[in-house]
Amino acid sequence: MNRILKIVVGVTMINIFARLFGFLREVVIGNQFGTNSMSDSIINAYTIPNFLYLVIGGAFTTAFISIYHKTSASITDYIRRTFTTILLAITVITLVFFVFADPILQWTFKPEDLAELEMLKSLYYWMLPSTILLVLSTWMSGVLNINGKYNLSSFAVLVYNLSFLVISVLLAEIYGPVGYGIGALFGAIFMFLFLLFGVRKVKEMSFKPSFTRAADQKELWKVAFPIMLGGATGQLYIVIQRFFTNDLADGVVSAMNYATKMSQFPQALLITAVTTVIFPLLSKKEGAGDTEGVKKLYVKGMRLLYIAILPVSVYFYFQSEVIVRIVFERYKFGPDSTAITAPLVQIFSTTMFFLAANMYVTRFYYAKGNSMTPVLLSLFCVFGVNIAVILVLIDALGADAIALGTLISSVINLLLLVGVLQWKYKLTLLQNNAMQYVKLLAITILFIAANAVVAQWIVIDQKWIHAFVTVAVVAIIYVVLLALFKVDELTSITSKVMKKIKK
Repeated sequence: MNRILKIVVGVTMINIFARLFGFLREVVIGNQFGTNSMSDSIINAYTIPNFLYLVIGGAFTTAFISIYHKTSASITDYIRRTFTTILLAITVITLVFFVFADPILQWTFKPEDLAELEMLKSLYYWMLPSTILLVLSTWMSGVLNINGKYNLSSFAVLVYNLSFLVISVLLAEIYGPVGYGIGALFGAIFMFLFLLFGVRKVKEMSFKPSFTRAADQKELWKVAFPIMLGGATGQLYIVIQRFFTNDLADGVVSAMNYATKMSQFPQALLITAVTTVIFPLLSKKEGAGDTEGVKKLYVKGMRLLYIAILPVSVYFYFQSEVIVRIVFERYKFGPDSTAITAPLVQIFSTTMFFLAANMYVTRFYYAKGNSMTPVLLSLFCVFGVNIAVILVLIDALGADAIALGTLISSVINLLLLVGVLQWKYKLTLLQNNAMQYVKLLAITILFIAANAVVAQWIVIDQKWIHAFVTVAVVAIIYVVLLALFKVDELTSITSKVMKKIKK
């Protein structure tokens, strides 16, 4: 158990640094270009390669891992066939997006003039080939994970984000926005080479193509396809945001991107922290047929997630302007850019819990062997509710309507996921613990009120001092509220800490 815990902690820390460098890249784009057509072009050009990388790479890798121990063929043959399948699939898909670049870019991102289209195409042509390398890299990370080399696969993402950042920043000073296109390609090359070096000691590893038809490849597609749909729904929020924001003023695409990344960064860290603990237990209990244990875990994880995200979400809402000023406002990202970005951060801060909870609840469907239900519910919310909200409100609210679309659709998605899970699998969040939820509701109301008072009465011109003071004050208030209402999770954590101290 100690060994597993050390691996989990090590992987989590590497992932945190990897995400940090990825987020820092967005900050640097803001510093170098602000919110204008150049920053919009960088963000738009990366949207499709990133979408393909995350959706296709993640799906094939998950499917590959799930079949690895089930295939009746030799592992080497299975690896060779899978490598060939993935390489051919992503190469064909990338070529399609390359050949039809003009209509895809013009329809999706709507460049205003020929100069903007040429800049967008130049970035896109540099970035698109990286998709092949990134998908293969994701698959090689899966090979390493199966063989217990978790740190290597996690470190590869760090290599990618760091090299992408450094190369882009240096080249952007010489070549302008195109530097980010070159940086994306070379970042993918470095990641690919790093993983190529990492898998060399896996004895079954082989990159020799194999075109032999086999049942395991049919199963690979069968497992991967619904996972692609599931992964696509989350990423489609971003694509839809790009589609609608390109109809608005220059710089709105960039502001929307900065705002989403700011809300996603703490959300991703917190969901990782909770799921690192919960999901291994879920797998164990589901495999053992421990229905009651799964039900208790479902409730426990959801409450932990809420307690972890609530203070961050509320603080971001009331202090959005100072947060944007601290993170972004320097060089070409001035007060005007802050004025566009901060209101979007405010709305996106309210989505943190709902998006994280959707991801959390979906895992319980997967544990039950049901991957299609959450996909169908998500598609309905992304393409139905989300787009309907945007179309109704965009004329009146502009960019805020797009953020509200994400919020409302994510709330409805969570309600549907929770409702169907309760109806189909008898997993309910109310298990003779209604009083705990009353306590959480009271804490939420009081904490929001306290943050409103803090935002009104604590105003310090020096942004860093303002942030330090307000964070300290609201953190103390939150802990006091948890203690006053005797929340089970705080009591449990305090008890464990006191036992450690006494030892």
